[in-house]
Amino acid sequence: MSIVVPLAAALVAVVAPRPRLIVAITVPVMLALTGLMVRAIWQGGPIVIEISNWQPPLGIALVADGLSAAFVLATALVVGAVLVAALARFSVASGETRAAWAFWPLAFLLWAALNAAFLSGDLFNIYVSIELMTLATLGLVALEGKPAQIAAALRYAMFALLGSLAYLLGVALIYAAHGTLDIRLLADAPLDDNATLIAAGLMTAGLAAKTALFPFHAWLPPAHAGAPPPASAMLSALVPKASFYVLLRVWFDAMPGLAGPAALQLLGALGAAAIVYGSILAVRQARLKLLVAYSTVAQIGYLFLVFPLAGGTPEPQPWTAGAWSGAVFHAVSHAFAKAAMFLAVGHVVQAAGHDRLSAMQGLSRRMPMTAFAFALAAVTLMGLPPSGGFMAKYLLLTAAFASGQTIWAIIIVLGGVLAAAYLFRPLARAFLPERGHHGTVPQRQQALPLALAALSLVLGIVAATPYAFLQIGRPEAAAEGLQ
Repeated sequence: MSIVVPLAAALVAVVAPRPRLIVAITVPVMLALTGLMVRAIWQGGPIVIEISNWQPPLGIALVADGLSAAFVLATALVVGAVLVAALARFSVASGETRAAWAFWPLAFLLWAALNAAFLSGDLFNIYVSIELMTLATLGLVALEGKPAQIAAALRYAMFALLGSLAYLLGVALIYAAHGTLDIRLLADAPLDDNATLIAAGLMTAGLAAKTALFPFHAWLPPAHAGAPPPASAMLSALVPKASFYVLLRVWFDAMPGLAGPAALQLLGALGAAAIVYGSILAVRQARLKLLVAYSTVAQIGYLFLVFPLAGGTPEPQPWTAGAWSGAVFHAVSHAFAKAAMFLAVGHVVQAAGHDRLSAMQGLSRRMPMTAFAFALAAVTLMGLPPSGGFMAKYLLLTAAFASGQTIWAIIIVLGGVLAAAYLFRPLARAFLPERGHHGTVPQRQQALPLALAALSLVLGIVAATPYAFLQIGRPEAAAEGLQ
């Protein structure tokens, strides 16, 4: 139902464009369904649904454990808030435009594709989900038909197509070698042949391109900065996380014994380069949306530090559980914070008419809720207590020191300092006297990014509960390390 409901909403939005009614029904239903799934997993452990009662490898299984449910819940909260916020911008009643009509089926299709990727237990069905997500993302980036948006969408399409081809080729090699694509069955299969090793490399490269890991990041800033703010909020918060989630499944669930120290260190090095490079470019930006977009490039880099911290040695590593949980904490808290920040920037643009840094001047007096939402999201991105970002970096730092890999600890601290540098620029302007005359945004609209930013802090305040939930169904490699 977590896949069927948003997919049905997308179809209804095509033939009966009544966004307020569709949102009013779909969002509460999805939040209720997700809440029931979370409760069932908390009380009874992972859930496995074999479609039509056909068992793998002939059948297809949907799997929900602590990890997948955490991403499904984060998606429901982020997309639900963004869809409510988008009602003010994409209302068909306010004017029959292509963007107002097309946004809703694309947004619901993205929601369905994200949930399908998080719940699929089969590598090929994950591919199908990612392709649906790519199609929806392309439409959202080019939604308003501006030349810059079309160019950004074409660039994203090129990276996405190459990433998809690499991933699909890897899937084909695995099926040819082992006769199954079910993740649980692959975990028990001998995966020491050359074909599987090549397949893992192809899949990792393809997913890294879709995650916008440095140096495959060139598509992300123009795509996320050029899209309308509600679309930017969903794309930046969730789309790269889905590809990273699949990487976690591939390496920790399907092929934990295939990892080698060189490959893991390479992924960590690319993540470190993303943190430094993305942060430096964010510092240099004069536009708010580009600053936030390059921040996403940097924040994605933290996720890939989980691979070198997970090891690559045959001995059990007690710090792996902290590193794995820290990466997931960072992904979820970043989703809340980045969605809040893009929505807040959208309010700034709506009030000022542009997204230059000067638009932030006087924001603390003109729209204090928006300024506060931006500040709370910045606290999470900088990794300051008591946010979820702080808990994520604390877990990653602890794993880095425990494993003796202090270089990654230095990178984490340096990334926090650089984040403070590029986020201080717009925050400082928010408290300066206003220049020129700017409009404002109704407070009920400002409440949505504030609620998402608050969630990123709550994740750190009550960290023990989500941490315990993530351990439900945790793969053995996430507890003892990749070998």
